[in-house]
Amino acid sequence: MSDSADTSRTAVKTYVPAYQKAEWESHAEELDMSQSEFVRTMVQAGRQGFESDSAKPDSHDPDPGGNGLETQVLELLAADTYSWEELLEAVADDIESRLDETLEELQSNNRIRYSGRHGGYTTVDGGGDGD
Repeated sequence: MSDSADTSRTAVKTYVPAYQKAEWESHAEELDMSQSEFVRTMVQAGRQGFESDSAKPDSHDPDPGGNGLETQVLELLAADTYSWEELLEAVADDIESRLDETLEELQSNNRIRYSGRHGGYTTVDGGGDGD
């Protein structure tokens, strides 16, 4: 394991509607995965569509417009051997911090707000929250 990758474990807590949790439990069971493994895997799969600007064709990325995750995995494995769980944590990097920073910026620009009534974030103009 590379010294620069912190693979310590930490809890992430989220709230979803009961029907969604039941669907996730069922799907995880079908895939013979724990709920935690299922959620981590699905989050990582979903993140692939949100790669950084380095994937733009005019960048100096060795895989322009390609799969940034592939490049990251190859770089990690070139330095050391990783288990599935270690790789998953290593590529998860700082998505939580990036999301927090983005939400703070959007709130400070008065583009979104947290709505306790609607159970989460919503646009200031009320789009999509039923206002």
